[in-house]
Amino acid sequence: MLHTGDGMRRLSGRRVVIVGAGPGGLASALLLARAGLHVTLIERDAQVGGRTKTVEAPGGYRFDIGPTFFLYPQILADIFQSCGERLEDHVRLERLDPQYHLVFEGKDAQGRQGVSGEIRATGDVARLEAEVARIAPDDARNIKKFFAENRTKLTFFKPVLEQAFHRFRSMASPAMLAALPYLHPGRSVDKDLRRYFADPRVRLAFSFQTKYLGMSPFRCPSLFTILSFLEYEHGVYHPVGGCGAVSEAMAGLARRMGVDIRLNTSVERVLFEGKKAVGVVVGGETLRADAVMINGDFAKVVPELVPEARRPRWRDAKVAKARLSCSTFMLYLGIEGPMPAGLGHHTILLAEAYERNIREITEGTLPMQPSVYVQHAGFTDGGMAPPGHTALYVLVPVPNLKAGIDWAATRDGYRALVLERLKLLGIENLESRIRYERIVDPTQWRDDFAVHEGATFNLAHDLMQMLWFRPHNKFGPGLYLVGGGTHPGSGLPVIYEGARISARLLIEDLLGARVPASAGLPETAPLATGGEAS
Repeated sequence: MLHTGDGMRRLSGRRVVIVGAGPGGLASALLLARAGLHVTLIERDAQVGGRTKTVEAPGGYRFDIGPTFFLYPQILADIFQSCGERLEDHVRLERLDPQYHLVFEGKDAQGRQGVSGEIRATGDVARLEAEVARIAPDDARNIKKFFAENRTKLTFFKPVLEQAFHRFRSMASPAMLAALPYLHPGRSVDKDLRRYFADPRVRLAFSFQTKYLGMSPFRCPSLFTILSFLEYEHGVYHPVGGCGAVSEAMAGLARRMGVDIRLNTSVERVLFEGKKAVGVVVGGETLRADAVMINGDFAKVVPELVPEARRPRWRDAKVAKARLSCSTFMLYLGIEGPMPAGLGHHTILLAEAYERNIREITEGTLPMQPSVYVQHAGFTDGGMAPPGHTALYVLVPVPNLKAGIDWAATRDGYRALVLERLKLLGIENLESRIRYERIVDPTQWRDDFAVHEGATFNLAHDLMQMLWFRPHNKFGPGLYLVGGGTHPGSGLPVIYEGARISARLLIEDLLGARVPASAGLPETAPLATGGEAS
């Protein structure tokens, strides 16, 4: 329990139901249990983690389903510390160096079609400068300046990401006003990077990270240059055993703290008395609670569980018109035999016509010369496949289902195209060596993983779907949200930060008082009342 006197002791015996055991639901469960609340965490799947899980396939191959690396682990470490634990005692995180290998498609020095350059990205600035200098010597001289300016940008914007935006006046908070000079809303990520880097390949090296948000660097707000800076400044990590090891560690700690985790259980709807959420209906039975938190794909799960009258700012028509991220076409391949010696842990093939590639995805056209991301986790972690075998994770950004692509008719041909693209990375003769294969296209993201329109990265992060304009952490009386579709947005560290915001708002509402800093939660401003439905 939080050591904050009689006020916090009033939480003992109060009940919270969390719907969904994804990363946000797990983090919230830890924080709420530490506060003394009785937490029931309900998950429809047979294991925790949502898309942040690792599955074992026939043949002993292990695959991350969604996220394949860990970025900025300090937030999760802080959550574990607030629970009296050390993250490193539960999960082993290996910092990768190089953190990934970028391969630029194009014409080589002899004018032949193939690879026009490559960068092995590293947090060692001197080595990174040398890598960039091989393809763009002038740009290499601006790397330190880029890092310095983004270090300042992150310093000013981090308090904004830690702040709740449940009231419009939050848009004029001291943290927001301090950050405004660094936002440059008229600039895209690519346009901002032009101030440092003339070579489009170098700009891609510091902007492809916008795909973590499912967005184009040519449209994504310039704020998000901090994504690549975070990678270089704080590292890219592989959790040994896969990213699901982090989810399982969180669940294990939650159970030891008294959280009741119910797997293979689906919530039918949130129960209301008047405007207040008072529980959920599960299997026809009512599970009452003092508060309910939903952790799921916002545009898919919230309309299914919450009546339209209880979400006046996000009625069905607005959800239908919301701007969505792209989707992904996935191959999970169990391969007999090794990979090429030069294939590292993370490799990204960036299409020659990258801007056209992104425009096609944004406009709903299936790209025939796509960029491809490959995770070869066995490069670092021998436990991801049996000896003499390889577990290969292949991701291709594609349009979401609003594009109307007939994936039943398209998937086999697109699979063949992707395997052909892998040859540019030196990955050949795959077909005869495949011993396990799973394809996930946008229809399966929708049907198997409850992702609205197969938009893998949730609501788009344009300026009118961020901060106060994004679904609020406090969605209404007694009802809270956490996850990529909620403020602050997508990406594991950001979702964990969102869990801290949502947990604090919930606790403060139950207490009717501010939570002190000793609670290990970010400050909110001011005391949370009202919400989406107020």
